Amino acid sequence: MYLVGCEAEERVAMRLTSKGRYAVMAMADLALHGGDDRAVPLQEVARRQEISLSYLEQLFARMRKAELVAGVRGPGGGYRLARSARAISVAEIIAAVNEPIKATRCEDGSAKSCMGKSGRCIAHGLWQELGERIHGFLLSVSLADILDQRFDGATRVAAE
Repeated sequence: MYLVGCEAEERVAMRLTSKGRYAVMAMADLALHGGDDRAVPLQEVARRQEISLSYLEQLFARMRKAELVAGVRGPGGGYRLARSARAISVAEIIAAVNEPIKATRCEDGSAKSCMGKSGRCIAHGLWQELGERIHGFLLSVSLADILDQRFDGATRVAAE
């Protein structure tokens, strides 16, 4: 996730790439249709979520490496969650597919700023803290929260 424009005079626009969005959608589908006990073929996930099978295979290879899913071979094979849906955060899923969760355009550890110059832009601290808060929020959201529909489109709905 990144914000376009770190300079103070630019408007802030946030965008999560399709890679992160598709990974979360696919994992929620897997949790809904299989959970941590039933393997679900990727073809089914691809069909339901309208995502290319070859793209899903790439995403699931990364999520398997991050130990979020486990592959099951043979008849009835596919993927299943490696842990319960409650124990997998959205932030972990996004990180597994190499989607950075940050709000600055600066490279970590670089002396250059988001504007390609030395030093930081005047609003750097604001964008950095925003990125940390986004990451904290996504860490607090589990796959189970998504399945329980704990979001009403604008705010998080309290658990009952």
